[in-house]
Amino acid sequence: MKITVERETLLKPLQLVSGVVERRQTMAILGHVLLVARDGRLTATATDLEVEIAATAEVPAEAEGQTTVPARKLVDICRALPEGSSVSLTAEGQRVTVRSGKSRFVLAALAPDTFPTMERLEAAQRFDIPQATLRELVERTHFCMALQDVRYYLNGLLLEVAEGRVTAVATDGHRLACCERAVEVSSPGTQQVIVPRKAVGELLRILGDDETPATVELGTNHIRVLVPGVRFTAKLIDGRFPDYRGVIPAGGERHLVADREALREALSRAAILSNEKYRGVRLAMADGTLRIQAHNPEQEEAEEELEVRYQGGPLTIGFNVSYLLDVLGALPGETVEASFTDPNSSCLITGAGAEGCRYVVMPMRL
Repeated sequence: MKITVERETLLKPLQLVSGVVERRQTMAILGHVLLVARDGRLTATATDLEVEIAATAEVPAEAEGQTTVPARKLVDICRALPEGSSVSLTAEGQRVTVRSGKSRFVLAALAPDTFPTMERLEAAQRFDIPQATLRELVERTHFCMALQDVRYYLNGLLLEVAEGRVTAVATDGHRLACCERAVEVSSPGTQQVIVPRKAVGELLRILGDDETPATVELGTNHIRVLVPGVRFTAKLIDGRFPDYRGVIPAGGERHLVADREALREALSRAAILSNEKYRGVRLAMADGTLRIQAHNPEQEEAEEELEVRYQGGPLTIGFNVSYLLDVLGALPGETVEASFTDPNSSCLITGAGAEGCRYVVMPMRL
């Protein structure tokens, strides 16, 4: 195999796929990227056996073929070369030579036929969705995923596909994010898949923020997302996601409407003196006023007061401030609305500009 290509043209697909490569692997081949030059295109593929990303660039080959190259070393070499420089890759046996100007690098290659690739995906469901819409669904919800929870099905993002809509849901048992969008999809029933945490992060890296369509294929064990020049495939978490609709409260009789940015800043300041372990803050609401209080074991205290629109009787309730800040960071609009029932019940948070998105946060005792 031999190709000559501009640095930027080679670097883009390599950067897209290299995030999958773990620094420590159980198999040496997993530290490599598979390069295939065929039919005027160069395809770079990387995998960790759970997630696979293949990115393609238009690159005429002087000699077609395939090889594997240490992924991070090749990316580092390309990054270090001058912008606009020309790069040639020549694969001969177990060596790959990279040349650019007066620079030359010789990398060790492994047999390309030993590179593991995901088996053929039999799609039970296939639909197109604008990249911006799919990206929004993931961005608005993924921060609520659990981290290494023994309930393994919480360590991922639920995608639910039904007639005319796609819903993304994430929860760690203490908070929940749900975002729903209307999408032209024909589905005889409701299909649910759980996408693992790492796959969710990689998916955000490849999705654009425009209306270019992404093709989503759902199988029994895999999800595949196709965007121009990139093929993303991931194994799914085998488990049953909790009934999230039963967790979302209909809304209490107490309603709070506040300026989102002002509330976020006030919570951030109060959080400085909250307990570092539990991160608790107390919200005291009365007519037109929200008082935020925090304290820690060193007997230090913080208090913030905001003018808000509030309906309902006086209420004092505690929350993990990090959970509230995450929600306020995910909402795009100028105002945020929260509804409460009592100090022991979850609150429901929504926001202007994020219709179809709902957030549930459980209270904590302080």
